[in-house]
Amino acid sequence: RSEIGVMAGGMYYIGDLNPIQQFKNTQPSLGLLFRHSIHSRVSLRASALYGSVKADDNQSNNELFKNRNLSFSSSILELAAGVEFNYLPFEVGHNKYRGTAYLTVGIGVFKMNPMAEYEDHLTALQPLGTEGQSSSLSSSSPYGLTQLAIPFGIGVRATISKRVSFNVEFGVRKTFTDYLDDVKSDTFIDPVLLSEENGPITAAMSNKNLNGASNGYRGDSSTTDWYIFSGVMIMIKLGDPSNCFYH
Repeated sequence: RSEIGVMAGGMYYIGDLNPIQQFKNTQPSLGLLFRHSIHSRVSLRASALYGSVKADDNQSNNELFKNRNLSFSSSILELAAGVEFNYLPFEVGHNKYRGTAYLTVGIGVFKMNPMAEYEDHLTALQPLGTEGQSSSLSSSSPYGLTQLAIPFGIGVRATISKRVSFNVEFGVRKTFTDYLDDVKSDTFIDPVLLSEENGPITAAMSNKNLNGASNGYRGDSSTTDWYIFSGVMIMIKLGDPSNCFYH
């Protein structure tokens, strides 16, 4: 009743630097999945997923975003567990129940590390405090790089041999942070004051406005960030294939 397999696909993000465009800047991702069926329509699952997300205002069609001129990239390492609900009865290798659509939902934890280029080198943004964290300019503490997520999604799976199944899945990750891209505040902090408090590199990375203004739109504090994985899986059934739900 158990399977183990590999996942391969793409990962992208929705947030302050990419509010609406699905699949934009999709990056390669890989993972492992373990699944244990407790019923022909219900399975428990655990997974490990590694990928990255990125966004760049220079690629936006919005002139406000282009002038803001921010960018970031972040690796994502996720561990998650959850449950699957099959639309149809399913069992790998069974001649009758060979395929089904499914829904999945769970709980996960992920490690992020937003970075951006400074003088041709990638620089970690969280230690800088680009929105005044750890200074008198803000009451906020540095955000954590390890965060919770709620993964949920849809998929289809089908038997291709007595032990092997092929899966396609689209999964959304609801996070509880607005700092996956290092951007939360609605406005910029005065770069002169930020430079005095957190240093000139922080001021330079916080405000990259092309018009040189120290005010304007930085982000949307009313929303949190999301990341999405879509891809395929090859699953191998463990144990004796003759031990079936159905006889």
